[in-house]
Amino acid sequence: MILFYAAGASSLAPHILLRETGAPFTLERVDLATKRWRNGDYREVTPKAYVPALRLDDGDILTECAVILSYIADQAPGQGLMPLAGSRARYHACAWLNFLATEIHGNFITPDRHGGVAANFLANTAEGQAASRALVAPRLDYIDRMLNGRRFLTGESFAAPDAYLFVMLTWALRIELDLAPWARLADYFARIAARPAVSMARQIEGPPHALKP
Repeated sequence: MILFYAAGASSLAPHILLRETGAPFTLERVDLATKRWRNGDYREVTPKAYVPALRLDDGDILTECAVILSYIADQAPGQGLMPLAGSRARYHACAWLNFLATEIHGNFITPDRHGGVAANFLANTAEGQAASRALVAPRLDYIDRMLNGRRFLTGESFAAPDAYLFVMLTWALRIELDLAPWARLADYFARIAARPAVSMARQIEGPPHALKP
């Protein structure tokens, strides 16, 4: 498998999950500003031209973070990263992935998100960042309440939705949305950040692009 990524983008979530599973894969960094990667035009990999994309061993390309996370988890069924297909627990986990994609990830998108440059996947103005904080904060309040009595989104063990949420929380911190008001969420973030797979993925990717004030 080949994971196409950009440092700090949502592609960090499948990068984390791949390292959790121990599956063999390679990384290919994408320059989202120029839409180029090591072998040329990234739009020839996926016309969507954003990350993540996962090239499977037979050449098929998967896109969309929630879908890629589900696929990776299903390749390691014994690790419990997604419940079994058809189970009630599976639908609850899918609900979390959908919520994260639409209500958290989607609400980081503001009119100045790109500023004419596709690499800027977060708002890069004070006004845009304030708008993002206003949209995301109520959703984080909901997640904090749902973490009452559980260590992870789906229960007591780390799963695919947790990799996604962790990356979204790094985005929150990048736009100065302090997690301190949500004690359960702040504790959750610290515990996941300490996981070896998470630490390794972040170290390998390096820092994301700087956000201009």
